[in-house]
Amino acid sequence: MLRWQNQETNSEFQLTYELAAQLEAEPLRNNQQLLDFQVRSRHIRWPEYVQPLDTEVRGQSVYLDKQSDFVSSLRRPLDAGNRRELLVCHDMMGNYLNDRHFHSSEKYDDYRFLHWSAVDYFCYFSHQYVTIPPSGWLNAAHRHGVPVLGTYIVEGDQGSRLLHEVLANVESVQRIVAAMTRLCLHFGFEGWLVNVECRVRAESMANLYRFVEELRQATENQVPHGRVIWYDSVIDNGDLSWQNELNERNVRFFRLSHGTLINYNWNDRSLEHTAAIVSQEQTSPHRVFMGLDVFGRGQIGRFQSSQTLSRIAAKGFSGGIFAPAWCFETLQQFGYNIRQTQGDDSVNAAFLDRNERWWSRLWPWLATHPYRSLPFYTDFCVGSGKSNYERGRRHSHRSFFNLAQQSLQPSVPLVGNAEHCFDSVYQGGNCLRIINYERAFRLLLTDFDLTHGVLLLGYAFKQDQIKDSSNTFDLVLRFSPISDQNEDLYVFCGLYDDIMVPGRCYISPLDHSLDDKFSINQLSSGHSPISDDWQVRHYVVKFDGPVRLLDIGVKCSRSELSTGNSYLGAVYVNSLSLGDCQSVHRKTEINVFTQKLWQK
Repeated sequence: MLRWQNQETNSEFQLTYELAAQLEAEPLRNNQQLLDFQVRSRHIRWPEYVQPLDTEVRGQSVYLDKQSDFVSSLRRPLDAGNRRELLVCHDMMGNYLNDRHFHSSEKYDDYRFLHWSAVDYFCYFSHQYVTIPPSGWLNAAHRHGVPVLGTYIVEGDQGSRLLHEVLANVESVQRIVAAMTRLCLHFGFEGWLVNVECRVRAESMANLYRFVEELRQATENQVPHGRVIWYDSVIDNGDLSWQNELNERNVRFFRLSHGTLINYNWNDRSLEHTAAIVSQEQTSPHRVFMGLDVFGRGQIGRFQSSQTLSRIAAKGFSGGIFAPAWCFETLQQFGYNIRQTQGDDSVNAAFLDRNERWWSRLWPWLATHPYRSLPFYTDFCVGSGKSNYERGRRHSHRSFFNLAQQSLQPSVPLVGNAEHCFDSVYQGGNCLRIINYERAFRLLLTDFDLTHGVLLLGYAFKQDQIKDSSNTFDLVLRFSPISDQNEDLYVFCGLYDDIMVPGRCYISPLDHSLDDKFSINQLSSGHSPISDDWQVRHYVVKFDGPVRLLDIGVKCSRSELSTGNSYLGAVYVNSLSLGDCQSVHRKTEINVFTQKLWQK
């Protein structure tokens, strides 16, 4: 669990322990706790511990269809007629497990969420009254530009009592709304999933509507990027009656919220009824999140979940995926012990493999957000590791699980192309081991504008048999002129004598030590020298006009007899000004004349 180092006195240790206890996430179980703000961290300044939502890190999502892992120009843009979103509800064994701690635990094989580029909203779900998302999830989601929702849920007799305390009068509704809004602002999350799963007295229905509307207004007006989503449960007469569709019995909740998560027992007729109501309301179908329970309740789930998602997408609705940690929880059915406190290699590998395969089957029906802000850096750390590494050298021998340490993740599932490696690492807890040596594959979908036409690229890599000339390692970049994205240029960044042919450019890394202004980045800076096993390459590419970097892929090759592996440890991308570029010797840069090379 939590560990503290370099403590010289018992009082210092106690102070640190108390601080860690205050940072531990917890739900609120009644209205008194909610109104009185009875949280351990009431005096903690959470902006010091939680990264705010990064609204610049990613751009407008696009559809990649069935070519998600190809470095290709296929991108279907979203517009008002085809926009679909994705809400992910994380509910695993009641939640508030190892993830509730600020520093989490040593259980490096625990559940981690990786596929943020497809997600528009992430909900941390539990069956407690008011669920406050832990800091690790907030940091991981916010780093990827994903808003996080807490959960307000009432169930059974106890839930009914709590809800009717809220709905007793207008003033109590307003006090609870203010208290819930305060939680968002204090902890730094963006809103709520409201789940009323108990019968509501008929005379209280007016205040239930008021509660949803005022919570939406307060969240919208006071919480940056605030959202409130209603769960299909109670209907207009107060009965608890899941409709599994949008209809006249629950449409008022839809109007009062930002969207509705439809219960997962829908059918094709439900889709038709919902489409008719959406048309009648003259709103966008993307505000309807059709439920998909990954365990398969009510719909086809598990590894066949894509069949359900394809039906949702065909009608233009958004998806509401519930319990994607199925990939981790169900390992128990196959003899894996997922409860070992120190973590287990076999559990870790099995989960990551199942997780990648499951998400890869969904991807043709999901939209992908490209990365768009520079400078860009990732070392692919998933938020856990058997050890902590710095520039290829083991920095700490303790295993860790800490979602706050998760780096920016690949834009698409890795299945068949690469896998996570925890034994040979450049930075953080893991790197990527290449397993596809047949063709180039996409790693990062990007929208990086290089207005001055100058790119700085760096990457750290390792090859087991580096002296074998048949083993090559390239990053493949796809560019287009900003003025015309219908033309492509592919730049292969490996080890070449500079070769330029129409549509392609093959370049070698800088042939001397980088200028200080180029070396101060997360690839080259650190307290430790770079391990002899790892290499860092830097490239400067200068175009004759503004360009956009749209894809970063990987292309490796090796001989049929080679058994050596190739690893990618980190990637760094930045734009340079023309003045910066002048400090690089001519022999160390490649000039790309787009008018000649953008002709295939």
